[in-house]
Amino acid sequence: MFEKTYYATHPDMMDGASNEDLRDRHLVSGLFREGELVLTYSHGERFIIGGAVPGAGPLALPAQTEPESAAGHPLLERRELAMVNIGAGAGVVEVDGTRFDLAPRDALYVPMGSADVRFSGEGARYYLLSVPAHRAFPLRKLTLSEVTPMERGERATSNARKIYQLILPHTCESASICLGMTILEPGSVWNTMPPHVHERRSEIYLYFDLPQDGRVFHYMGKPEALRHIVMGNEDVVISPPWSVHMGAGTRAYSFIWAMAGENLDYNDMDVKDICQLC
Repeated sequence: MFEKTYYATHPDMMDGASNEDLRDRHLVSGLFREGELVLTYSHGERFIIGGAVPGAGPLALPAQTEPESAAGHPLLERRELAMVNIGAGAGVVEVDGTRFDLAPRDALYVPMGSADVRFSGEGARYYLLSVPAHRAFPLRKLTLSEVTPMERGERATSNARKIYQLILPHTCESASICLGMTILEPGSVWNTMPPHVHERRSEIYLYFDLPQDGRVFHYMGKPEALRHIVMGNEDVVISPPWSVHMGAGTRAYSFIWAMAGENLDYNDMDVKDICQLC
């Protein structure tokens, strides 16, 4: 059912890890394949990270396959799901018979207990994130036009950006997942400034809107011992709770951030001055 499982890591595991080790443990690639729904599993907050590209035919969220006692039960039996259409074209998502038209950059929150989730649309590319839930909140579609973005940074420091908080208590209720989209202004390349750590939550980044030859240098690790992973368009990186997360690209880009853990407080973070990093 899951193409790959990513196990939780300790900061000591960064010591002596090769670039290939870092990529194997934290980088999720190849999620978006024509005509396929691809799922991976992370032990960090029990995230399911996936991609669905329907192409000419529809795709459905699969049922559970393990453990044996849960085989055949809906994947969202005890989970909630967030998705964003990152494709160039519109698509349709049906949740237990309710239809949602998702234009590019539209998001959908799907509550725990939803049994039948189907994806269609030749130009659509759905980025999927799911975490365990204790309660079902209302099914809801969200668009960027509904959200007043936070404007942060400035062009002089190459980090001017708009932050759209899509799934947070003041915009859309959820049991555990928080999700938003950050869009950098032309000429800006730095994200998540100042960098920070939040010990109570894991975070997942998807970088997109990059050209084929574009790259993002994603920084991670303890603030006093930074490492980096070079990432391409539609690559995903898993950031453990103890790790800094920030990046710089070869040009402007967009990214989707998703968090889950102990709380839903966007501001629960330990901000690091750039001069503290080494």
